[in-house]
Amino acid sequence: MRARAIMVLGTSSHVGKSLLVAALCRIFSRHGVRVAPFKSQNMSLNSAATVEGLEIGRAQALQAEAAGVPASVHMNPVLIKPSGGMTSQIVVRGKIWGTLSAKDYHQRRVQELMPLIRESYETLAEEYDVIILEGAGSPAEINLKENDIVNMRMAELADAHCLLVGDIDRGGVFASLLGTVELLDPDEQLRIHGFAMNKFRGDIHLLESGVHMMEARLNKPCLGVIPYLPQLALDEEDSLGMPAPDATPWNLEDSPNRPLHIAVLALPSFSNFTDFDALRSEPSVSLRFCRTSDQLRHADIIVLPGSKQTVDDLLWIRKQRLDHILIDHAKSNIVIGICGGMQMMGESIADPLGMESIGEVPGLALLPIRTSMQAHKVTNLADGAFAASSLLNQPIENLSISGYEIHIGETLYLDNAQPFSSITRATDPSTRHPDGCISADGRVIGTYLHGIFDQDGFRHTFLAAARIFHHLSPALSYECWKAKREISLNRLATEVEQALDMQRIFAWVNYTYQPSVRDHLKQPTPISNAEAVS
Repeated sequence: MRARAIMVLGTSSHVGKSLLVAALCRIFSRHGVRVAPFKSQNMSLNSAATVEGLEIGRAQALQAEAAGVPASVHMNPVLIKPSGGMTSQIVVRGKIWGTLSAKDYHQRRVQELMPLIRESYETLAEEYDVIILEGAGSPAEINLKENDIVNMRMAELADAHCLLVGDIDRGGVFASLLGTVELLDPDEQLRIHGFAMNKFRGDIHLLESGVHMMEARLNKPCLGVIPYLPQLALDEEDSLGMPAPDATPWNLEDSPNRPLHIAVLALPSFSNFTDFDALRSEPSVSLRFCRTSDQLRHADIIVLPGSKQTVDDLLWIRKQRLDHILIDHAKSNIVIGICGGMQMMGESIADPLGMESIGEVPGLALLPIRTSMQAHKVTNLADGAFAASSLLNQPIENLSISGYEIHIGETLYLDNAQPFSSITRATDPSTRHPDGCISADGRVIGTYLHGIFDQDGFRHTFLAAARIFHHLSPALSYECWKAKREISLNRLATEVEQALDMQRIFAWVNYTYQPSVRDHLKQPTPISNAEAVS
């Protein structure tokens, strides 16, 4: 049988569609339903690798995790990665399809991409009982609607019952809900089977009269009001979820018990900022996203993160004269590069095919490597082991690592270069590959692996060594990141399940809702020492 479908639409971007889909995936999974997420087109620099060695949006990887199923490229067949200059790299079925301007993409996407999207959806629909679809932005963008492939056209293809969600925290939610529905065509309005309000904080009784008036105006039921949920340790989809650079000076207390100061350079084309969520959650760490020399001052560790436009971001670093800061910092402190950040720290970056730029530029010369951009993108889940005998001058044995690769560069090791790790890829588990590089003095570290700090063992070992390096006392406690994510997913699902009319939503896909399943679940405990992510 073909799966039945529910679609979560939003009145705008960042109203909480991605996390609501994750919550519904977890709720249906709890009730024994084979469920999977789907978003036909995603625009994000936050991506993940699948077991097949392909690339999808990170939000769909989280939603698959919530559903308890492996992430598949069919869950997000089209991924748009902005490249600057009004162009974007288009990733189709996990591989680079081309780099197009917004105009060219909008003119081509329905004709060329819709058949592939339909095929991916049908592949999932044959394997699962229920598909939870996610829309993008708003379905009422009337200037783009003709070539839309992610909202109402997709709802029709899947024959989905649609839930329209508005963000009450930002204000204007009633106007947003009403305006969205009224800008839809009559047949599209019929697909909206109810609405909900997200991120509510306050007295629910003060909202009731407005909800009743909205139900009368829309002739559609309100299926619930979801509370604002702070301290959710879950991935954000796009840069709207990334904290702004912090200009507040670090607390310069002269105490061995102070937090470790980690500065992540917020590059113009910063990608995969969720690489640092686990570090941010550690009570012994003060992590900030920084863009100026003043903000980098007093950092114990500076991190160069991944970049969608590596050469452009390297030139930006030089223009801001941050290269001198990084080079000076590396003389006595710790510098880490992840993916594009590691490439910047080498001797040079060449781009003979013009994948991201043109020509060759010198790197920061902090690591004995050279990088050449290639047409083929490496996208793999990877596991391995730390290759050196010491980390930040602390003896290390049998330190496991894991993460995922998403890069187009091929790195050449120069004389006496020391790899960071030895890895195997999920697509080729029989072959070991060197990854990354460590400087001779051990203070500069580079790796291609995103998500490396998500692994509790590596993160705890690294932080312990870094605190010793900076003459700080051992951390009093460490977070268990994977357990924390699971608690957060369960908490999110429980709150959403209590807030929404699940009997009606289950009936949309011909299931009978059993409240007893929810009532017998252990309630998650509150999470402390974590920054709110709604």
